[in-house]
Amino acid sequence: MRIFVAGATGAMGVPLVKRLVAAGHQVTGLTRSESKRPLLESLGATVAVADVFEAGRLGTVLREARPEVVVHLLTALPKTGPMRAADLEGTNRLRTEGTKNLVEAASSAGARRLVAESIVLVYGYDNSGSAPLTEEHPLARTAPRPWLQSTVDAGLVLEETVLSAARAGRLEGLVLRYGFIYGAGAGSTDGMVDRVKKRRMPLLGDGSGVWSWIHIDDAASATLAAIERGRSGEIYNVVDDEPVTWRDYLTHFAQVLGAPRPFQAPLWLVRLVSPYAALSLSNLLPVSNAKARRELGWRPEYPTYREGLATLASGARARKG
Repeated sequence: MRIFVAGATGAMGVPLVKRLVAAGHQVTGLTRSESKRPLLESLGATVAVADVFEAGRLGTVLREARPEVVVHLLTALPKTGPMRAADLEGTNRLRTEGTKNLVEAASSAGARRLVAESIVLVYGYDNSGSAPLTEEHPLARTAPRPWLQSTVDAGLVLEETVLSAARAGRLEGLVLRYGFIYGAGAGSTDGMVDRVKKRRMPLLGDGSGVWSWIHIDDAASATLAAIERGRSGEIYNVVDDEPVTWRDYLTHFAQVLGAPRPFQAPLWLVRLVSPYAALSLSNLLPVSNAKARRELGWRPEYPTYREGLATLASGARARKG
């Protein structure tokens, strides 16, 4: 298939392009910068240079690529991951205005399918209990802070834009709600490695917040499965098999690196220093991947954070060798 990847040079884009090329697909990678051309060409992709906010140019490169499938992986997060609310503003715009432009351009170029990246944060900040959230769970309509609400709203706009195009018969639109992505090459993980080694990543309160993670390679394999087997108009949670408390995740992260045990910081103090971190890391987001397993025939190579984090240790040993 001819596949157009928007966000091809990002943390998610690079491993996906590698998989697509290895699977025999003809890939065009979108980048805003001519300087990223050598990277994409080294991966075996054709290069399209355009800004997603310039609708005219975006439409031109899509018509030239003539893709059957468009993949939307556009984000604008800092290299070491978001640390404050302002770090999310660029991604919010990509998920609203950028998604609209990409859907319009894909449809006009005759693309058959569009697969878009969303995030499990659309389930919100008011969940309770330990039952994993499924795609049928009610979505967030309110968040505890306006700047968190804007992030949730941007995810919801992205999903509705893609799914409404599917309902209208313009595209086979489907959405992947990724868990929190980690692994070597993911900026947030690389930044976390440095902070954990220097004991600058504290455990907040009792560490009872629950997140659902997905290794970067498993996120790529799930995206490939959605391209090939996903159903139009559907949403799939892309997470591993085991939601985990921040206490267990961070403690194991430090053990894998041979780093000191993280120190504990009172939650009230963290709220004063970083309200974003306090709210995000205390959130409860246990999420189920049952639908993706059932309908996409997908299985994570790293079913829990323990197997996934082990790759950080093996990578470190390889670099030392």
